[in-house]
Amino acid sequence: MVTFANLSELYLHFDQLAEHDADADTLFASSYIRGFVSLVASETGDESQPLSSQLAASVTAQLSKAKAELSPQDQVIVSNYWQSLLTSFSL
Repeated sequence: MVTFANLSELYLHFDQLAEHDADADTLFASSYIRGFVSLVASETGDESQPLSSQLAASVTAQLSKAKAELSPQDQVIVSNYWQSLLTSFSL
């Protein structure tokens, strides 16, 4: 399990995925999710903010609203990756 102290560390993780030869599904899901994390985070604080339950809930809600823009297969990929990231948030 990978944990991150704050938003900056999560962004660094996203940035390093390509350097660590992540598969195409992981790269897709991480970039898709990063957009939602960035959107929500810009409304609630700065990049040093902790990964809070409030931030996680807001991102989850935004991902749910946007679900229809993804194919069923991509929905599963994004959902699974998001679930793996949620362990890093203070829930």
